Amino acid sequence: MIGCAEFILAYDWTFAYLLREYGPEAVERYWTECISRDSQLHARELIIGKGFEGMEEYWGHTLAEEEAGYTSVRAGNVFRIDMYACPSQGLLKQRGQQDYADYCEHCMGWIKPLMDDAGFVIHHEHDHDCKCWWEIVPAEASPPPSEPGELAGTDDIRKHPCWRRECVHRYVGSRRC
Repeated sequence: MIGCAEFILAYDWTFAYLLREYGPEAVERYWTECISRDSQLHARELIIGKGFEGMEEYWGHTLAEEEAGYTSVRAGNVFRIDMYACPSQGLLKQRGQQDYADYCEHCMGWIKPLMDDAGFVIHHEHDHDCKCWWEIVPAEASPPPSEPGELAGTDDIRKHPCWRRECVHRYVGSRRC
């Protein structure tokens, strides 16, 4: 069995290999079929079965176990995560390995199909420097993203000077903008 660090390095390499050999469609298919609908079945079952409670349970356990720097909040029909220190991206930077140009994309790659199936949409931004935020809302309501600080107060990563706005990838309602 490989450890977490080796897994992250292999994940990064796998994404780059699939892109190089088979194109972007193969990477997206891998994220959907192999991650979202196979290796993350436990997350799928929790979130589809319990909704927001399943999200709190899954990410509360997973992000704590990975020792991520994050906060989360549930406010009405919104589940929000602010990530200050992504352990996966941080490890790749520390080791000088970035085979796949946008490693952060894999999160939306596997989480979006899960949320589509569970009846939620995601508002999300990541800055390629170990920081991101997520707001997950029911698809039928689908309010726009909150204003900085509105839900997470001072924990909102968008309010911090370390937030690299100039290189953000943005999703609104799970569509890349």
